[in-house]
Amino acid sequence: MKTDAFATRRLLLCLRLFASHYRHAPLQASAILLGIMLAVTLLIGVYATNANAKQSYGNVSELLSKQASVSISHLTQDTINEAIYFTLANAGFDAIASIEGVATDEQGRLWRVNSSDIIAAISTGLAQDEQASSSVASVNIPLAELLAGQPKVLMSASQQERINKVTNQSQTITLNNIPLDIVTIDEQWGLGSALLADISLAQPLLNMQGKLSYIAVFNADKSETDSELITRLTHTLTQAGVDSSQLRFTTQASEGESLSALTASFHLNLDAMSMLAFVVGLFIAYNGVRYSLMKRQKLLVQIMQQGVDRRTVMLALSIEIISLVFMGCVLGFIVGLQLSQWLQPMVALTLEQLYGAKLLPGNWQWQWFAQALALTLSAAFAACIPMLLSLVNTPLAQGAQKQPQNKQFNIIHRRQFIIAVILLLLCTVAFAFTEQYRHSLVLLGALVVAIPLLLPQCLHWVVNLLSAAMPKGLWQYVVAETKEIIAPLALAMMAILLALCANIAMNTLVGSFEITLKKWLDARLHADLYIRPNPNQMEALIILLAKDPKVEATYEQWTVDSSLSRAKTPQTQVPINLVSRDHLSLTDTTVFKTTADNFWPAFTAGHSIMISEPLSIKYQLNIGDKVQLSQLQQHTLTVGAIYYDYGNPKGEVLISQSLWRQSPLPTKPFSLAVNYQGELSTLQNNISQQLNLSSAYMYSQQRIKTEAITIFNKTFSITVVLNSLTLLVAAIGLFSACVMLTQARQAPLARLYALGVSRNQLRLMVVVQMLFIVLLTCLVALPMGALLGYLLIHKVTLQAFGWSIAMIWDWAAYGQVVVIAIISCLLAVSLPLYWQTRKPLISSLQQEAL
Repeated sequence: MKTDAFATRRLLLCLRLFASHYRHAPLQASAILLGIMLAVTLLIGVYATNANAKQSYGNVSELLSKQASVSISHLTQDTINEAIYFTLANAGFDAIASIEGVATDEQGRLWRVNSSDIIAAISTGLAQDEQASSSVASVNIPLAELLAGQPKVLMSASQQERINKVTNQSQTITLNNIPLDIVTIDEQWGLGSALLADISLAQPLLNMQGKLSYIAVFNADKSETDSELITRLTHTLTQAGVDSSQLRFTTQASEGESLSALTASFHLNLDAMSMLAFVVGLFIAYNGVRYSLMKRQKLLVQIMQQGVDRRTVMLALSIEIISLVFMGCVLGFIVGLQLSQWLQPMVALTLEQLYGAKLLPGNWQWQWFAQALALTLSAAFAACIPMLLSLVNTPLAQGAQKQPQNKQFNIIHRRQFIIAVILLLLCTVAFAFTEQYRHSLVLLGALVVAIPLLLPQCLHWVVNLLSAAMPKGLWQYVVAETKEIIAPLALAMMAILLALCANIAMNTLVGSFEITLKKWLDARLHADLYIRPNPNQMEALIILLAKDPKVEATYEQWTVDSSLSRAKTPQTQVPINLVSRDHLSLTDTTVFKTTADNFWPAFTAGHSIMISEPLSIKYQLNIGDKVQLSQLQQHTLTVGAIYYDYGNPKGEVLISQSLWRQSPLPTKPFSLAVNYQGELSTLQNNISQQLNLSSAYMYSQQRIKTEAITIFNKTFSITVVLNSLTLLVAAIGLFSACVMLTQARQAPLARLYALGVSRNQLRLMVVVQMLFIVLLTCLVALPMGALLGYLLIHKVTLQAFGWSIAMIWDWAAYGQVVVIAIISCLLAVSLPLYWQTRKPLISSLQQEAL
């Protein structure tokens, strides 16, 4: 017992010594905490955002209500007759009628409008949650006014703030020339960016009288399965004389799964960016730990010489690291949750516009903190244990003097270089065989690890070459001393290198994709105006256009939801959009990736089909494969061509007009494209007046291009933000390293000053050294970043999204990144250098004894 008590006292003594060290050197503790906090902040921010999004997919619910069991929509059209809803309601089913559409404001901006029977929706939701806090009165919904058809829309507080910024009006918005009053409700109801109107208002607003988008059906009987509910619904509708074969019954569970599968690549890319930022932050933390241990080397040997055993010292150091990691994780977790609140609206907007997914308000979970803590502790100990073992195994006889470190670091840097070369060779070989984007991301992660390991040895080689060419004197000393500061600066420069490579790679990807998208839109869009009316207005629209003498040509497109299966495995169904266009549109606007020999005769005859590139890559369909379509099961078709498609997240299949007409598919086109001689506004106004069709359903070629680029920018905005945050984290790490380095170099700088070197010369010398190292880092970052960009474009993006992108070199963006790195370096070194060189000479020389 006395032995245990004595060991405990020695352990507490060590911990008090270490705490006293950090009280006298708070900069070291700050650097460690800052690195851990920044790493965990970005990790938790993205993780919480992704987790909330995936949870939303699994809890797809009707607005102001609970999760539906089944949704009913038309098999081939956008709308269904509202008589079906009344049939189900009269039969006793718990159902909600819903409408979704798009309306325009006075400036031509588009707004997504959702609507339902609000009374039924709230009643259904309250049946599930009968807490008083969830009462209708608590959200101030004016039910009587809504039921009376008064022009009011509900929206969340966050959406109301966005509208206020755009329209400069806080209480009203005008859609389709109808002024609407805004009723703001709490975020907990999960409206997101939707504008919710009662169905009595939405039908005239969206020109959908007597029509619904879908019907949500709820199942109060928990023992009844979804398939049994669908059977009961089908029987009821058949008894009422409704042709249920023309209806699609979708379970919400399958809808959530399909959303998860559809958005998997998007979330994986965010996870990859957060892990990159996490690694950069750990570099900063490890640099701080290493510096702190190096400064205490003499202290550690002295306390072991006083009789404290090595095991106790090792335990005390481990407790110190655990405490610092815990405090850093707590701070990072708190800030990360705030970051998630900032990122979530960006992700929600992107997912809603690209995939139609709505994100619900999320709650943080303590498991996220536990996972971040475990990951950070594992990484910290994996990095620090070799250094701890080296320190505690230092011979006690050498404790009176500091140990030379450069020889040891040179060996480490050579080993790192060899490991990096081996990783690069393995990845080069493995990339040739990868076909799944997850595998490619793993290899990309290996490259991200290998690239910074190359840097220290490359810096050594370049400095050695320059050292031989320098004239004798101060500048030869500057180059010679540069070799001495490579080791303490190596980790900070590795973090900067990682951030620069990521920035260059993302700039390459985003710039290349934007140019590719614009070229594809120029080829794809051949008409002046694109119109997508309600199905019941199509016939009148065709007649109206035929009578207009200024209409040069009209092009038609048919579209329905369908599913595709291989002829060999018909049980595996792939959801697709089945499309057909007039022959001129097909030949003039389709940009082919590859085609079979004599493709057009076989396609026109209805024997072969075209498939989009994303569908081809995701399901590994190639020219010559035999497939079947759900609406054309009597036909076995051949894949005859693969075409580029950047506008549809779901796979698309094109069939000929002749095959479409032979099949039980809608005869009315889904949309029209028009070439017009004259002002398009005149044609749009004429259509609006004659058919009462909102301008939200008419798109000029320029408007489509503008909106496509806007969605593109929003899609990549969160990635660009994370990329910038990673670079910021690396810059903070460089600043931290420079502060610690200049603090450690006080005595050498003071000796030079005592020998006659002026303060300005000292400052210039240190700045040149740092700029030299940063420029060499940038020279390594440029080819490595371009390599990462190449792999992101030709491997990860192609496999994940099915998009072929022509790689474009954006030299201006590369130069901008280099300038940012140089400015960061100047700021990082200037302030601490100024502070140190302003100190009295004697106080700096006294550092020699420490």
